[in-house]
Amino acid sequence: MSTDRPTGEAEPKPSRAERGAPTAGTPDSAGAGPEEGPAAVAGDSARPAGGEPAGGGEPQGSAAGAPARDGAGQPGGERAEPGASDDASGAEPVNAPRGDDVPAGKARSAVAEALAAAVRAVESGERDAASFFNEPKPKPAARRPAPAAAAAGPAMAGPGAVARPVRAAAPVAPSAGLTEVLAAGGAPEALAGQVAEALGEHAAEELREDPWRLLAVPAVQPEQADGFARALLGDACGPGDERRARALVARFLERAALAGHTVLESSAVLAELSRRSVPDAEDALRDVLAEGTVLVFREGPEDEQEGEEEGEEDAGEPVRLLLGLDRYAMAEESLADGLARLVNAAPGPGPEPAPDWAAAAEAAPSPSAAELIRAVAAAGLVTHSGGEAARAEPAALVTAAAGMGLRAWAAAHTEDGRRRLTELGVADAVTVAGLLSGQEGPGRDADGALALDVLAVLDAPQLDVETAALLVESLADGTRLVLSGDPGVLWSAGPGRVFADVLAARACPAVVSRTPDPGPIGELVSGIGVGELNQVAAPGKEVVIVPVREPAEAVHRTVQLVADSVPRAFGVEPGAAQVITPGHGGPAGTRALNAALKERLNPGPGRFGGFDPGDRVAYVPAPGRMVPGTVVSADAEGLRLDCGGTPVVVPRERVGDEVRHGWAVTAHQAAGTRWPTAVVVLPGDAAPTLTRSWVYTAFSRGERHLSVVQGVEQALPRAVAEVPAKERTTRLRPLLEAQTRPADS
Repeated sequence: MSTDRPTGEAEPKPSRAERGAPTAGTPDSAGAGPEEGPAAVAGDSARPAGGEPAGGGEPQGSAAGAPARDGAGQPGGERAEPGASDDASGAEPVNAPRGDDVPAGKARSAVAEALAAAVRAVESGERDAASFFNEPKPKPAARRPAPAAAAAGPAMAGPGAVARPVRAAAPVAPSAGLTEVLAAGGAPEALAGQVAEALGEHAAEELREDPWRLLAVPAVQPEQADGFARALLGDACGPGDERRARALVARFLERAALAGHTVLESSAVLAELSRRSVPDAEDALRDVLAEGTVLVFREGPEDEQEGEEEGEEDAGEPVRLLLGLDRYAMAEESLADGLARLVNAAPGPGPEPAPDWAAAAEAAPSPSAAELIRAVAAAGLVTHSGGEAARAEPAALVTAAAGMGLRAWAAAHTEDGRRRLTELGVADAVTVAGLLSGQEGPGRDADGALALDVLAVLDAPQLDVETAALLVESLADGTRLVLSGDPGVLWSAGPGRVFADVLAARACPAVVSRTPDPGPIGELVSGIGVGELNQVAAPGKEVVIVPVREPAEAVHRTVQLVADSVPRAFGVEPGAAQVITPGHGGPAGTRALNAALKERLNPGPGRFGGFDPGDRVAYVPAPGRMVPGTVVSADAEGLRLDCGGTPVVVPRERVGDEVRHGWAVTAHQAAGTRWPTAVVVLPGDAAPTLTRSWVYTAFSRGERHLSVVQGVEQALPRAVAEVPAKERTTRLRPLLEAQTRPADS
């Protein structure tokens, strides 16, 4: 490992853009905009969109940016950073107190007792569960038919096609009434489009009835909604208004989902209501639950009374009361049902004659591949863990299954992941998005299920709970599903931690690859995975450390590496090295780095909505998916991109939401993709946000070379050793455990 630049040339004087000066008028002129979602949600102290919580005030340096203000306290209308929601960095950090954080000797709160009583009432039949409670599901249900829209999609698309999600109907145009009510509340007219999009055609009526519905717009902050309500309601507006509490709880849980949580403990929601000056938080939460705004779940001993009779010392786990929005709670339950269905159902026999799995295992290219083939032969659900080199094992499985006449496919998270599968010999490689949309893959059968017998899903840690639920619902009984991925990488951009929860539930056979990643980068990343930041021998300068003192120097050295040093040493084109940094904002975030790199590599006026032909871009067709591309041209239809050889046209009205410069991206955006060379930038202000999983993900993106522009000093080894991952509160593991028996180790 070297601390020198690859070529050691003299440093040119940094330009103004290289010094990291933020563009005038941008909302991220302060704050690092760190990426990874927090362990718990803490009010509105971090960014509102998808993946980079800031450590300070509401989203400075965040992916979404702070809303513009047309006056003191007035909500503005700035939209989220394109691709913001595909980083887990955007939700407000909620330092959610757990149920066992109650001071010693203090009984559970009144609301906890009330909620526990409600649970008992539901279970005894005294209260209808549909009124506000989510009743536990019985046995796994039969496979649900696929949605008609998905089933009707085209069966196949050409390799490399960028699958786009099905778009909703045309956005609702703001009405004159909506403009009037916004003006009456002191909100800028520019916000009308976002309000109409969030609330629909009756937005004006809804806001007059409940001004706090304005919080449905992600850019609007609670303080701004309070000011809006005061302007509309006058003396009738107060902090204890039940409408306010309802909106605050819904917003808090939405922000928690952006940080990866599918549910939160009731104590966290109570703490947020108290922080927002709701007079009686427990009564307010009780009213919210009674109205069915959120669902409530009980986790803990089945017979609480028995635990109480045994005394405090012998009582088991405390009862946890979890609150969640039905969207994510139902997706998690559906996923658990579907996975349990695959576990409990016998795998399909396949074609005649019966497949010879034993012979396929004998012919496998490695012992780990043979172990995986044997596991899949006997089980409907199998997990497979390993690094980059281990991807050859599910590839060998799919090839062997196809050779036995089975309909076997492999799906990756990104286009680059699909390409790497193809290079491993998998002819039928697709992306998960393309498979579900029908634009790639085998299509669906008459019952709406995907027409396949074996499906290996690589990059499984990137599956959020909603995508995973849709995928599993699309599999027929008897289908064999393999979830394969590297447990060390960052979790999904969307809510949930599907792969980690399935591994923890031990509900199915788990194959752990014994194939290590080669070379100095592989050795370095393997050490990070177990909490050790080791110095590795890198005789060919495969790993280079570039120490810096301040963000401006970090930007300057990064530009030098990307434009000169790395291309000269490794024979790549200038600008081909991928830059990875913790956040979008701040003096060394993606925005500042992209501005400096554009000035050096492809200067121009930005005549196509800020872009010029030749600009590298990050195209985000859906939250959680980033496709690298290059600007080709623009015309009346939109911005024309080349995404890995596939032409893409982004309509003009969506360019601002889906395209941003892509010389520098965040680690969440980079997950699932690798480049020949990578430059990881760690400015000093990113130190508090680093985790082992972030470092592991960022450092493993380069195939041949990794440069680390390091300004965090000892915070880097400390993060690797002591901060494994940001926690997420989910229910998938206990749901899956309740419906399956632990598989043998």
